Amino acid sequence: MAPITRFSVQPLWQVTRHLADVAGGRAPADLVITDARILSTYTDRISPAQELWLSAGRVVAVKPLGAHRQAPPPRAIYDARGGILAPGLCDPHIHVESSMVTASAYAEAALLNGTTTIFCDSHEIGNVMDVAGVEAMLEDARQAPLSIFLTVPSTVPATSPDLETAGGDLTPEKIGHLFDRWPEAVALGEKMDFVPVVMGDPRSHAILAEALRRGRPVSGHVYGRDFVAGYAASGVTDTHEAVDRDIAQDFAEAGIWVFLRGGNPATPWNSIEQAIGAITEFGASPKRFCICTDDRDADDLMTFGLDWVAREAVRLGLSRETAWAMGSLHGATRFGMDGEIGGLGGGRRADVVLLDDDLRVQNTWYGGELMVEGGRITALLDQTLSTRYRYPEAAYRTVKVADDRPLVPALPEAPVTVNAIGIELPGIVLPHRRIRLVPGQDWAETLDAHDLTFVAVVERHGKTDGNVAHGFLHNFGLRNGAVASSVGHDSHNIIVAGTSERDMRLALEAVRDAQGGIAVVQGGQVTAFVALPIAGLMSDKRVTDVAEETRALKAAWSAAGCRIPYMGFNLIPLSVIPEIRITDMGLVTVPQMEIVPVFEPLTNEAAS
Repeated sequence: MAPITRFSVQPLWQVTRHLADVAGGRAPADLVITDARILSTYTDRISPAQELWLSAGRVVAVKPLGAHRQAPPPRAIYDARGGILAPGLCDPHIHVESSMVTASAYAEAALLNGTTTIFCDSHEIGNVMDVAGVEAMLEDARQAPLSIFLTVPSTVPATSPDLETAGGDLTPEKIGHLFDRWPEAVALGEKMDFVPVVMGDPRSHAILAEALRRGRPVSGHVYGRDFVAGYAASGVTDTHEAVDRDIAQDFAEAGIWVFLRGGNPATPWNSIEQAIGAITEFGASPKRFCICTDDRDADDLMTFGLDWVAREAVRLGLSRETAWAMGSLHGATRFGMDGEIGGLGGGRRADVVLLDDDLRVQNTWYGGELMVEGGRITALLDQTLSTRYRYPEAAYRTVKVADDRPLVPALPEAPVTVNAIGIELPGIVLPHRRIRLVPGQDWAETLDAHDLTFVAVVERHGKTDGNVAHGFLHNFGLRNGAVASSVGHDSHNIIVAGTSERDMRLALEAVRDAQGGIAVVQGGQVTAFVALPIAGLMSDKRVTDVAEETRALKAAWSAAGCRIPYMGFNLIPLSVIPEIRITDMGLVTVPQMEIVPVFEPLTNEAAS
């Protein structure tokens, strides 16, 4: 990969000659950070009494404490007061859109958490706006004070058009175009359709070929140990979906990089505690293991950043040095960038964090510029964030909903079997419940007697005559009212659940009128709402503002009784994860990938 010269417009040979002169004491450093301990991700050691020399946005060298006194005086000196200096974190798998803010706004939280590089799969906006959405995200990323690379969305739509309606269709040809036009496109994003991949689907393998023929790595997404061998043989070489130590070991033995995913323990995005056992219990080398965050809302992004995942890895048995290396050097190595990022070797980019003994971020330097100091953003970063990328106007007009479609089915006249979606924590795998339903006098009595909640998925891309699919959630917990979201993965149609059609329609209309968002309705009114006008996915506000709105939403969501967090709710239409999902086309069973009816005649197997 060509060297990244983001921080200098000089010819590369002039930069390297200058760095050599500074390292040799023939020219002054721009900055010396002195009185530090150095965390080496190359040797997994912390060395005391060191100083770090920086110049031209690059690391010059690690030197013994006081060495700068024998060289031309540096332009600036920063006293680390005995703290730990480490490379900025490199998150190998994230989705910016899940944070509900733009890439430029995302940078604020990332830098506060010591993350200076991210590898982003923008399949969410791709599902809404096709190539135009992905390219808009890339333009946004270029303006962000953060190094953002694209893993090109590979599974848009996630399943066949017979099973769901998406706004985008990223064909092999379009994916090849993205690779060839954008140097930031460094890998193929998570290949979510793992069943078609393993079964030899021509389109799936044509997409894989676009990456493989260009020498680009392929990211994966797979559930089930039976699929690992076929997946690896198809060219997939990383995954973030290791849900336990057994499948994590299977991945590692098959040559697949394992991204241990950590997140808010109350959400589905925290599998590190189970999967890290491949290292701590089975004795696997951590050399091909990384840590990642995957999905974060704006609130969790501030609290559960990649630095938090590193601390979790330490709590679960790894050393500080290894945990930090898994969050920096290992991700850089996976994408072939360890000569640029992930360590404090000479010539690497000056992405540096100052840590305390508990690996809590105090300062972050990005390209040698101090962006976070004492846990707060600097005036320089604040000024940089004051002007953010404006998305194309088409991105603000993506919610097109028919007004006259019923959101609930008719009440059956006789007992039936309901194919329902079971709700179980953590909320990723959802069981298929077959429930014997005996109709009451009305839906209110019937829902209450069977612990059911209405759910509907409403097509919002304007590609059908107004598809609405009906279903039921079992054990969802919503006592009254409704909730709705325009972030229904992966086609990002609107998902709405409730105890009455009136409240469901009120929630749907709130989302429609704002051109995207997440709503909670209680007592006949909207009690919490986060507006997401950009592609129905993102706010145009600063991350701190969206985090505050999200905290209020989560409080209202919990008060309404919902048993899974709203981000887990957003996964209910994700028709590539077992056992049953709902899209705008209907109820889809996984991995069979078949549509089943909501109501069926009674059988002896029906359970109550």
